[in-house]
Amino acid sequence: MKMNWYYGPYSGLRWSFFIVGLILLGLGISLTMQVKDFGIGPWDVLHYGLYKQFGLTVGTWSIIAGLLIVMISSIVLKKMPQIGTVLNMVLIGVFIDFFNWILPEPEWLVSKIVIFILGTMIIALGIGLYVAPNIGAGPRDSLMLILTDTLQMKVSTVRNGIEIAVALLGWLLGGPVGVGTVFIALFLGAFVGYSLPLSKQLLNFLVRKGEDYENIYKGSLRANHHD
Repeated sequence: MKMNWYYGPYSGLRWSFFIVGLILLGLGISLTMQVKDFGIGPWDVLHYGLYKQFGLTVGTWSIIAGLLIVMISSIVLKKMPQIGTVLNMVLIGVFIDFFNWILPEPEWLVSKIVIFILGTMIIALGIGLYVAPNIGAGPRDSLMLILTDTLQMKVSTVRNGIEIAVALLGWLLGGPVGVGTVFIALFLGAFVGYSLPLSKQLLNFLVRKGEDYENIYKGSLRANHHD
């Protein structure tokens, strides 16, 4: 059954959701970075701090951090990562750098607030779209699940602990921590709570519509069929 997600008749639709989700996720992260004086998401604080200390780009450090997490997860779980996990690791970093390159920084306070909130909502929409087809969890989500199982703690507790730790490390490296970091930590999960079910409903609706069309064309012709 799981193979159908990769190679089934609607694999193209599912992959489209996945790729569009990653693009939107990269766009949303980049939008929040355009107003980084507000502070940015915990993991992005770490990536930005690494960029300030060691050069390269924020997206490159996102890829490197994701690669380390994927390697650790693979060793702990003793299995290779899903193709979606690897693509998530690489493409988000690429999209972050691309959007950071083309997006201008806003000048007015009102526009900064709007762009930051919009960026956070786009991040949530991107997460909903890329998670809906179940092609592969992101590296950081995989780490969260491993620690949850290992420590026998609630997912929310482990997630909050990880984000506090990476935000603190990123801040020590010079990454921007502020009210925006707190906003993302508090509200992103709630936004995803809306975007993920809606994305799954939309995907299932489109798959069902496709199946209905297939059934129509596969049905037997009636004797009085004159179309």
